[in-house]
Amino acid sequence: MKRLAFLFASLGLGLTAPAARAHEYWLAPSAYRAQAGDTVAISAWAGTGFRGEAKPCAPSRMVRFTLRGARDLDLIRVARNGDLVWARFVAPDAGGALVAYQSNFVEIELGPSEFERYLAEEGLDQVRQRRARDHSGAPVRERYARCPKTWIAGAEPDRATRPAGLVCELVPERDPSAPGSLTVRALFRGRPLGGALVRAWRRPLAARDRPFDAAVRDSVPPQVKARTDARSSPCSSVNSRS
Repeated sequence: MKRLAFLFASLGLGLTAPAARAHEYWLAPSAYRAQAGDTVAISAWAGTGFRGEAKPCAPSRMVRFTLRGARDLDLIRVARNGDLVWARFVAPDAGGALVAYQSNFVEIELGPSEFERYLAEEGLDQVRQRRARDHSGAPVRERYARCPKTWIAGAEPDRATRPAGLVCELVPERDPSAPGSLTVRALFRGRPLGGALVRAWRRPLAARDRPFDAAVRDSVPPQVKARTDARSSPCSSVNSRS
């Protein structure tokens, strides 16, 4: 059995940059499991299928950057502009830690063909249909924000299964690091979000639950694509081990 790193994305809400520009965006810990006394570093990456480049810390973009462990911590206070390591912490116990980040909104402009590709990839069928009816070929202005989370596994999975309060987030219904299938709920401003396209990628981890170098590894396609149902759960689930 191999431990796996998972990347989930609920896209197309103006909450992630268009795929043609920024692709996936994720938080990566230096290890996906920690014991009491272990030091864990958090960084952010942008790319495709777990291959990408490290993104420097920008405290001016931070609306929320928190750690939920034995107690809640505000990590914005320790964030330093331009650092590739956004935060370091020493695990006080083996219960696990959830790190969550939300940026402020930024506006960008896209050409009509680029925007059409973005809508198709993110499954925004209603927007595509409305644009087709309007015969709109004008450039598009869009506002986006980023809302990634990462789970450093431990013995207290309720730290991961409670919402983090992000404007948009996916909340697992059980321990994401445990064997078996995994169901997540999609929330927008704390309320269930039905009809959203959710995609999941997965990659094996290196020794001691550490991620491989995202700058040099090959990218992988999504393992699962599904839409959320009326209670905001994906129509299909992903197996968390292989």
